[in-house]
Amino acid sequence: MKNVVLQTSFYVLVILTISNSLQTNGHTCVPSGHIRGKQPPQGQCMENSDSLCCIPHKLYSTYKCSPPVSANTSATLTITSFEKGGDGGVPSKCDNRYHCDDIPVVALSTGWYKNGDRCHNFIMIQANGRSVKAKVVDECDSSMGCDKGHEYLPPCGNDIVVASKAVWEGLGIPNTSWGELHITWTDAY
Repeated sequence: MKNVVLQTSFYVLVILTISNSLQTNGHTCVPSGHIRGKQPPQGQCMENSDSLCCIPHKLYSTYKCSPPVSANTSATLTITSFEKGGDGGVPSKCDNRYHCDDIPVVALSTGWYKNGDRCHNFIMIQANGRSVKAKVVDECDSSMGCDKGHEYLPPCGNDIVVASKAVWEGLGIPNTSWGELHITWTDAY
């Protein structure tokens, strides 16, 4: 009987350890792979973008996941133009349309974009003591990059919210400071 109790206790301990390990690993986001940068063809890199094109031979991490979303999800806010001819380059992935930069719209890293599940939903962005509600219209691809389809830009980080200028203005950030900003965000209903 003592052996049965010890054996059962051992199995319960193993199951709890495995379960805890799976929960812990489920909340981490590690690179899913890497892409090596290559020289873009002459004139193919987005010249009107403040972003840097892929650096030849540099190894870039790719991600299929993002950190878990909470009431205060930590992220880096960047800026792009979602308008035709803007540095976003192509129509937004959610609706194959361009969007006015005077409207608060965002693109989310691949894991947060959730294969389009967040398309046309809103998120609440907090920074600088202010909040802005913005519509999700695009993905910032964390899983691929450094190719023609990505305008020879590196993969997006796994914790990026790319915003129109309306978001930056709504947060009260002077345009001389636009570029990258630590923010928190959550889904807005």
